[in-house]
Amino acid sequence: MQENELTLKYSLETHVHADHVTASGLLRQKVGAKTAVSSLCGASTADYQIQEGDEFKFGLSDFIKVIATPGHTPGSVSFLWRDRVFTGDALLVDGCGRTDFQGGSADDQYESITQRLFTLPGETIVYPGHDYKGRWISNIAQEKSSNSRLAGKTKEQFIEIMANLNLPKPKLIDMAVPANRYCGVDEDLANQSVDSKSKIISMDELVNQVIHNITEIEPLKAQEMISQDVVNIVDVREEHEFNNGHIDNAILLPRGVLEFKIDAISQLSDKSSVIIVYCATGKRSALSANTLQNMGYTNVMSIAGGFEAWKRQV
Repeated sequence: MQENELTLKYSLETHVHADHVTASGLLRQKVGAKTAVSSLCGASTADYQIQEGDEFKFGLSDFIKVIATPGHTPGSVSFLWRDRVFTGDALLVDGCGRTDFQGGSADDQYESITQRLFTLPGETIVYPGHDYKGRWISNIAQEKSSNSRLAGKTKEQFIEIMANLNLPKPKLIDMAVPANRYCGVDEDLANQSVDSKSKIISMDELVNQVIHNITEIEPLKAQEMISQDVVNIVDVREEHEFNNGHIDNAILLPRGVLEFKIDAISQLSDKSSVIIVYCATGKRSALSANTLQNMGYTNVMSIAGGFEAWKRQV
């Protein structure tokens, strides 16, 4: 931001998330960005308690308008900017967010999508909160005509579909939801000044939530497997880290875009293939291994100690 002489003015949340911890509180403390969460989310430390129809102005004349889209959670909102709408987990590409926890309501979800989002012009671009099949955007016309949960479905049919998804509970929900109600920072520090040092929900805490669900291997074992078997090596660090050194034949797939871009990697199309993931120290790769398992990959391992341990031992 400093390099481009930009000021981050707002950090706008579509809802209180259940599967990751927000960085909005950290951004507030580091750069002064104002946090904004729906008034129905219980995030009392946010700077703005968002209401339907609120507008957030920026630049010379631009603004983002709030559309209340409850259903995934009671406080879910979407953000309309010009000819595009950021829908969070309310409306996804060929889907929508689940409604079976955090006070979700399939009834409300159907009304929010069909009576609010689907009344936008058909050419309005839809930016969903996430997608597990490598799709980036859609538009309102496409979702109205082809969304498998909504197109041509009555409210009763939609409610039945949502009631029978049978999805597992998000693994980090017990940590993420309480943390996100304080904008992702320690409760006691949530209201302190921008210059205050915050206690962020640590990477170690997140790793501890998943470490027993994954398989870790030592660098020497990884080297042995790489030399003897057909394996896929995935580097989940950032590009600049990768460029400073990496394991031979590794595929660069940073953790932050893992779910979005994995389907574009032909070597990873077989979910039963052996995948070895690594990062710098083994923490990001542990989380990535857990993510891959949740996506249906059945033979995933993480290198204990990451690339730093690899360089020392191999």
